[in-house]
Order: sequence, then C-alpha cells, then structure tokens
Amino acid sequence: MNLKVRLLLASLFVTGTCVLLMRHTPDNCLFPSEKPCSCEKVLPVVNKWSMPQFNKSVEPFLSAEHKLSEEAFSWWQHLQLEKRDFSTYIKTVEKLFQIFPSHNADLLEPSPDHYRRCAVVGNSGNLKGSRYGPLIDNHDIIARMNSGPTEGFEADVGTRTTHRIVYPESALDCDNTTHFVLVPFKIQDLEWLMKAFTTGFSGRSYMPVKSQIKANKDLVMVLNPAFMWYVHDMWLEKKGRYPSTGFMALVVALHICDEVHVFGYGADHDGNWSHYWEKLQNKNLKTGVHPGTQEYDIIQELAKQQKLKFYTGL
Repeated sequence: MNLKVRLLLASLFVTGTCVLLMRHTPDNCLFPSEKPCSCEKVLPVVNKWSMPQFNKSVEPFLSAEHKLSEEAFSWWQHLQLEKRDFSTYIKTVEKLFQIFPSHNADLLEPSPDHYRRCAVVGNSGNLKGSRYGPLIDNHDIIARMNSGPTEGFEADVGTRTTHRIVYPESALDCDNTTHFVLVPFKIQDLEWLMKAFTTGFSGRSYMPVKSQIKANKDLVMVLNPAFMWYVHDMWLEKKGRYPSTGFMALVVALHICDEVHVFGYGADHDGNWSHYWEKLQNKNLKTGVHPGTQEYDIIQELAKQQKLKFYTGL
C-alpha cells in the first residue's frame, strides 16, 4: 500500500471517529461540569466577534489605567441629570481607586487552558418552577442582578453567586467570596460606593439607599460608563433611554466568557414583567426607561445564532 493511500485511509478514519463522537455525545456533555468533558474538543467553535455590534476594544470595567473620553462622559452625564463636570468625575475616580482594586486581574481574556462558562441570571417570573437551580450552579461565573434572592428559591435559581451586579438603589450585602459590581449612573453613585464601604453614606437619591454595605472590598468592580454607552448605541441602536442592568450584564458576559447561558429574562408565561420572588400586583408594569422588548428580541437572535444558550423558563 503506497503512502498516499495510507494517508487517505488515516484521514477517513479520523473524520469518521469525530462524526461518531458528535452524534453520540451525551446531553450533559453539551453543558459540561467544572471539569470540561472531552466533547468540547469536537463541538464547533462559534466566532462571536463576527457580529457587527461587537467591539472588543471597549473595556467592560473601570480601572486606574482607563481614561474615559469627554464624549462618553457627556452621554453618561445625561442619564440621571448629572450637573457636575468632567473634571469632578476624573477626581472622583482617582479617589475611588485609592480604596478599591485598580485592575480586574481575575477577568483576564479567556485562553485555551482557561475555558470560562458563565450563567447570567435575571429576575423574571418565568424562573418560577423552572428547576434550573442545579444547572445554574454548575458554572464558573454566576452573575445575578440587583436584589434577586436565592434563599427560598434554590431549586429554580440556584445557590451560588460569584458576581452581584447592582446600582446604589438596588444594592445589598454580599458574602466574602462574591464580587460586588456597581453600575454607576452619576458621580454620586461613585461617591456612594466609597462611603458605603468606609464612613457610611448620608446623601439622598430618588430612592432610599443603604448607608453601608457589607462585602469584600477587594472584590469591588465598577462598570465602565463608556461600555454602557457602547451597549446603548451599538447593541440597542439608541432605543430607550439606557440599557437595563440585566442587558448590560449579558453583554459583559459575552465579552469575557467562552460560553454564556442566560436565565430569567423576559416576561412570564402570562406576558407580565414580574419578579420570581414577588406576587404580581400591577399587571400593567412595563420596563420603564429600558427597551425591554428590543433587549429580549436581541437575546433571542443571539440564541438563534448560537452565540449564547437561552433558557426561557416557564
């Protein structure tokens, strides 16, 4: 048997083996446990950066090295009618990084030997009865929004939280292993963060805010206002006043994770925008300044294109 024939037969054997592996991959292999299963090597790799709205150069989080442009500040300044100027913002951020970590070392870009699987867990009423809890807990990063509780709802939403994404009016205490991630809408939000972790905050906002926060100071992170602007302009095409916290968290996950699974987004099965832990009082409740319908449509489209896995709940 000559060399060319042997090479051809070897190639056919390898191809046939790969096809069999893909056909007979067990279901749980598609959503691997903490130890990646062998099927990851034969599953197709999706190029999420092929989508036109992705801009890999936009930093999701603030750092001491990040320099916000005046143009980005001008957009951010109008979200909640911030009257103070750009120089005040710069000075406030400088003070911020005298208290909190100046970089985000644990969110380095994924590499072949560091496969990061993320669960982004919203607060929709469609999580009730879903029994997604064990699946959610089986991720490397588990991001939850605002005050969404786990206690009493473990079967549906899980127990673990690695990142709690909040704004001051929705903030709550976190355990020592959870990243406290602030979404700031005004300079006062940055001031609140510093004081809530030190002397206590005594100012006012449009809703009551906690004077002090119990959380790990070394795990504090702050969403970049430029990233918020990018999500609004590029992803939502300027619809709505600004993106929801949940949608910004989802886009962050697409930037830093190899695999993104999305839970608890959209209306419940009756079409109501409700929370899984509350009894719905107002059936006319909508998404306010956020373009909820557009955000949901984008999530569905991303799922269709296999950029993420979307669990629609019950």
